[in-house]
Amino acid sequence: MTEQCTTPHSPTGLSSAGREIARCPAPPHRAAEARAAAAEFAAQLHPAPSARTVQNLLLLSSELVTNAIQHAGAVTALSFKADSGTLHVRVADPSPAHPQSRVPDMTGRTGGFGWPMILRLAHRVTIRPLGREGKIILAVMAR
Repeated sequence: MTEQCTTPHSPTGLSSAGREIARCPAPPHRAAEARAAAAEFAAQLHPAPSARTVQNLLLLSSELVTNAIQHAGAVTALSFKADSGTLHVRVADPSPAHPQSRVPDMTGRTGGFGWPMILRLAHRVTIRPLGREGKIILAVMAR
């Protein structure tokens, strides 16, 4: 991503509302851009999440963006939020179709691993329809 997500900065790493929010000005076009944005966001949090939590955040972000690109054609927005106990990843895409679980292809040709991985990494996933404008998928994981 040429522009990084922007995060309000305070001495404690949290906004006055107790939340840290980052919005990416340009939606990512590749999973690597989503991972970079997630890493930058996590690096600005105080207290810092554990290394394992950061790795899970990067994987969750990468899978959400990969699915949006592969199945919806694009990502229209990516943002992150944190509070004292959770990390949130929000991905918007132009398709109104909800994700579908399918049998993973062990030959590696057609995938099928991403959505189950997202559901395993996040303790809550919600899908908000935007009508003809697509949908927003919000994944929440423990901090």
